[in-house]
Amino acid sequence: MSLSRDLLEKDLYKVLGVSKDATEAEIKKAYRKLAREFHPDANKGDASAEERFKEISEANDVLADPKRRKEYDEARALFGNGGFRAGPGGGSFNFDLGDLFGGAQGGAGTGTGAGGFGGGLGDVFGGLFNRGGGGPRTQPRRGQDIESEVSLNFTEAVEGATVPLRMSSSAACKACSGTGDKNGTPRVCPTCVGTGQVSRGSGGGFSLTDPCPDCKGRGLIPENPCDVCHGSGRAKSSRTMQVRIPAGVSDGQRIRLRGKGAPGERGGPNGDLYVVVHVGSHPVFGRKDDNLTITVPVTFTEAALGGEVRVPTLGGPPVTLKLPAGTPNGRTMRARGKGAVRKDGTRGDLLVTIDVAVPTQLSDKAREALETYREATVDEDPRAELFQAAKGA
Repeated sequence: MSLSRDLLEKDLYKVLGVSKDATEAEIKKAYRKLAREFHPDANKGDASAEERFKEISEANDVLADPKRRKEYDEARALFGNGGFRAGPGGGSFNFDLGDLFGGAQGGAGTGTGAGGFGGGLGDVFGGLFNRGGGGPRTQPRRGQDIESEVSLNFTEAVEGATVPLRMSSSAACKACSGTGDKNGTPRVCPTCVGTGQVSRGSGGGFSLTDPCPDCKGRGLIPENPCDVCHGSGRAKSSRTMQVRIPAGVSDGQRIRLRGKGAPGERGGPNGDLYVVVHVGSHPVFGRKDDNLTITVPVTFTEAALGGEVRVPTLGGPPVTLKLPAGTPNGRTMRARGKGAVRKDGTRGDLLVTIDVAVPTQLSDKAREALETYREATVDEDPRAELFQAAKGA
């Protein structure tokens, strides 16, 4: 592939802070120190540190390889340390950059060219990097989403609760500071040139982008894989956090908490946390959407003559309902504002179902009173209309 013009204009020795006659050990030491200082995982959200890390990795990728370093030095010596500029002066040459970078075109043809380099100028620079463009562009990576479960009692679900939640997720490996390399000196992936992505043709002039299969989308390949994370740069991390479950959640509801998932890489955003809520039952109250439900037993005389009935509420003082005379069994009455909390902060209602209780045992006085009532209503037949309707059907 053709050599980036911008690359040859850079002083890679200066980027690493070493002299041009530095040994391999000196280059490696300098890179290791700078890589740890400017690694994105240690400078989250710092764009300048991320750009500096790219330059450092780019420089090390060349100077740490004897063959590439030699080609780089020869190219810089041929055209001057000032890089490539059209026009005379300062060790610069007047030539067509298209001939230089365009591969086997007319002006840079085959045979022995300037300076004794065979194969033309394109071949001189073709092996310097397995890349084109302005060097690696390591992309931030969003953290993974995490799903967990929490169990609440009935009251907590209605009123809301803050619960501790212990989670295990992937985070930057502490042993290698997230580099994946036990010495903290990974190299830029030659396959994706540090981008973490590769393109493949799909026909019709279009291309699709996939995660790089060699570096698994990280853009870096460890020289000496970390013993803890095995070169991935990520390790299992456990943490306990206080999670606020909003009021009014229902059983089986899935709540999304933005940014509470696994940490991102290279300045990328955190993933999200999804919490599945399980709600226990209550011995007295039930629930229907934003309303609470309760069944209240009343006596026959209360239902027939009417009266006031005290009804318990969830977590609050009881309310008193006025029972109209002649209230039938199964009638539902409404106590407004005594239900579950809605999303807007208001409350639903408490739905009270009347259950007329039939006594199983009667005192002599009560039995006498009922016998008197039966005699007084002997001419009333509540099933008369039922039989008439059955005959007419």
